[in-house]
Amino acid sequence: MKKLKKVFILILIIYAAFTVINQQKTLNKYNQESIELSKQIEEEQQNKEQLAKRKDDVNSLEFIEQTAREKLDMYYPNERVYIDTGM
Repeated sequence: MKKLKKVFILILIIYAAFTVINQQKTLNKYNQESIELSKQIEEEQQNKEQLAKRKDDVNSLEFIEQTAREKLDMYYPNERVYIDTGM
């Protein structure tokens, strides 16, 4: 009877140790995911701030002029544009 009790206690200790180890692995995984998600949140907040700033700049005269020059090749009347073809 004592031997059966010792075997039962040993099995219980092994099961408890196995459970604790698995739970620790799961907690470590969740902590790592939490850190990664926090980094992603920070990056997205910075991106949001940049987009908000750009949204404010879109309606400025300087942005409209720059876009017209760079993307639409538009210039003021009587403005001379020099293109370097040496490259």
